[in-house]
Amino acid sequence: MRLLLLLLVFGLFVTSLSAQDDVYVFSYFQGNGEDGLHLAYSEDGLNWTPINGNRPVLTPYVGEDKLMRDPCIIRGGDGEFHMVWTVSWHERGIGYAHSPDLIHWSDQRFLPVMEHEPEAQNSWAPEITYDKATQKYMIYWATTIPGRYPETDSSGDNGLNHRMYYTLTADFWEFTPTEVLYDHGFNVIDATIQPTADGYVMFLKDETKHPAAEKNIRIATADRLPGPYTPAGDPITGHWVEGPTVTKVDGAWTVYFDRYTDHEMGAVQSTDLESWTDMSEQLSFPEGTRHGTVFRISKDELSRLLKAFP
Repeated sequence: MRLLLLLLVFGLFVTSLSAQDDVYVFSYFQGNGEDGLHLAYSEDGLNWTPINGNRPVLTPYVGEDKLMRDPCIIRGGDGEFHMVWTVSWHERGIGYAHSPDLIHWSDQRFLPVMEHEPEAQNSWAPEITYDKATQKYMIYWATTIPGRYPETDSSGDNGLNHRMYYTLTADFWEFTPTEVLYDHGFNVIDATIQPTADGYVMFLKDETKHPAAEKNIRIATADRLPGPYTPAGDPITGHWVEGPTVTKVDGAWTVYFDRYTDHEMGAVQSTDLESWTDMSEQLSFPEGTRHGTVFRISKDELSRLLKAFP
């Protein structure tokens, strides 16, 4: 019994130590996404230091426009880092690659997620969420299909009228048929999903511009990863923001977003997903940062990354 207690205490100590050894990494793009993947790191979630001198660590080569916008990176159930990104403003597919260490990357692949919809105009801001229960990944993104939701066809920019779509995969080679993930009667993009104690929470951008601009971040919830998700709640940010990404910092939900009209990043925090505090004035990001994804790695992994990209 005494040995068992010692092992339990040691296990708790190792778990606590491991959590303390984590650092945050932010994947992002600059400009139009033409130069590739950028990375920065932070120990406090507020002050971010660029890796590789704020130069790209990976160059895009798939898609007609060969862009790497909106890079989303997660650590999968296999321990690998999996990334998806926007390859173009007007293509019916997205980019995908994976890496064991954020240094060495697989061949980049074009995933034709909307090829079955010949009128689809785009595939924007893809994200991945891993479902431990099913051991599958959900890839989801925003697409406009003209005339599909006519009641909001005039609500966005230049006739764009997005809804969220998704596909499931266990291996990134075989995919389920694309389905609608989120449609609650308004123009929506930039969704990102996190697990909670009793389900899932989706942070999304209300892309409505007309007749009155929303352009803010809202929340919806579901019992299952593919939904159905609830109607969106009240905005948790001001207007003219995009690209939310979420993590826990000192136990608080922290939502980073791109204040794109001000050319700077912002953030809000909450302990209960209801009351939110603006943290934007406390942030320091590398110059030129555009939105992407926040995730965690160990300090040993960071050390190897900084050695590879001094």
